[in-house]
Amino acid sequence: MSSKTVNFSRRQHLKTSAKFLSFALLLTEVDIAWGAKILGVRIWPSADYTRITLESDTPLPITQQILTNPDRLVVDVQGLELNPTLKDIVAKVKPNDPYVSQIRVGQFQPGTVRLVFDLKEPIKPQLFTLDPVGEYNYRMVFDLYPTTPLDPLMALVRSSAKKESALEKYNEEIDLIAQFATKKDKEAAKVPAAPVAQAIPETKDALATAKYKRLITIAIDPGHGGEDPGAIGAAGSREKNVVLSIARRLKEKIEGEVYMRPYLTRDGDYFVPLHVRVQKARRVEADLFVSIHADAFIEPRAKGASVFALSQMGASSSMARWMANKENASDLIGGINIKTQDRQVANLLLDMSTTAQIKDSMQVGQSILKQIGGFAPLHKAKVEQASFAVLKAPDIPSILVETAFISNPQEEAKLNDEGYQDRIAEAILRGIKEYFSKNPPVARRVNS
Repeated sequence: MSSKTVNFSRRQHLKTSAKFLSFALLLTEVDIAWGAKILGVRIWPSADYTRITLESDTPLPITQQILTNPDRLVVDVQGLELNPTLKDIVAKVKPNDPYVSQIRVGQFQPGTVRLVFDLKEPIKPQLFTLDPVGEYNYRMVFDLYPTTPLDPLMALVRSSAKKESALEKYNEEIDLIAQFATKKDKEAAKVPAAPVAQAIPETKDALATAKYKRLITIAIDPGHGGEDPGAIGAAGSREKNVVLSIARRLKEKIEGEVYMRPYLTRDGDYFVPLHVRVQKARRVEADLFVSIHADAFIEPRAKGASVFALSQMGASSSMARWMANKENASDLIGGINIKTQDRQVANLLLDMSTTAQIKDSMQVGQSILKQIGGFAPLHKAKVEQASFAVLKAPDIPSILVETAFISNPQEEAKLNDEGYQDRIAEAILRGIKEYFSKNPPVARRVNS
């Protein structure tokens, strides 16, 4: 074979290889650009905001624009072809969604899917992406906030206006009881001493009554929610659902107390970041913050209820440290937009905890723990401490109640029992009442 023939063959081989390589690279680019799969679509409506989540197997670039008359949010997702999973988002919009009336989705152009959110009112959107974490793959998150945020304090004041009037009558009745008792004492002092002194009969309610200058506000915080299911039991029970049920029971019981009013940091299945839970409690000027959980542990035999307070000096046990680390990771699972200014507020807030707050938290925590221990096993007979982010309000006594271990099959069954949920809520209420009977709140401005 001549040298010319060999060189020609080599050139042909190189050309063929180059064409094949170019074709392979082209396929790879197409696969990367258009081969993404939507794994799930979820919508979490709430009064605070509506969250829409698209989960995919690869990260995808998104662009957005706001249109008016009518109000719409238009989102283009690049590198995507329309599939049945993505089409499902249309049917997931609920009629009671405060901000989204419907969603339209279509193939805007090859490799780009367009979503149009028809809105019920103007919104301020926050669009961001999340890397894989926990059970989730890549997530595109659309948070739709109202242009005028709700004022939780004003809403609470309006909803509790009747209670304010009832409290005035309640205090008037206590004054009458006190005046009657004083009159009886004076009359008894004028009468010569009898051989056997007769005690003035008093009812149990009269002995237990206390006068409160204002309503006591209890912030009830059901842990997790939305994208963050919390711990999951062997039978599939989700912590976020169990604790919301207990929280609603506690709310109802507090509403039955003439001198208290409840406030839920979430009253539905949606995600609330840890620092926002603290901010909400502070905005309504809460006198107590109670976070309710039903956690899991690596050992399924772990059992019993626990109460935790904040610690500035490290955890009181390895279990407490493990629990705090797990709860503090909630934001990663639920998904927060770290680019928002709220993050700066969170960092500032979480460094402001005080010794007085911790002392009060320990007292109310012990009262609640005693009440729970009257009918349920305790993991520890004393309040434990660790650096829980959700307990770091500087001016509000804050506790975290682990109602039971959802990872324990026996306790998981109890957590799903309505009777047990009700007893837990009642025990928390009794502990709260015992604490405030000894530590009445200070007076505040009118209608607070």
